[in-house]
Amino acid sequence: MKSESKEDLLNFPCHYEFKAFGPATADFITQVQAAVSIVGSVARDAMRSRPSSAGTYQCVSVLVLLQSREQLEAVYAALREIDGLKYLL
Repeated sequence: MKSESKEDLLNFPCHYEFKAFGPATADFITQVQAAVSIVGSVARDAMRSRPSSAGTYQCVSVLVLLQSREQLEAVYAALREIDGLKYLL
């Protein structure tokens, strides 16, 4: 059985969903949208936010069309710069 490299797992262009977990603030949603927007405009309906059970944190999901692995890596790098980011998928 052949092991697949990470380059073989995605075929570009493709739709990809980023998930960022952080504080339950409107500012966090805005920062996630700005980070993902480096690859193109992000429509508000392409974003979802779900609060944690205690309401302290939220998960912001954004679905975008990526053209290349470089765009994927650039968005992850921008997301890692967000203040208050707790977890990233």
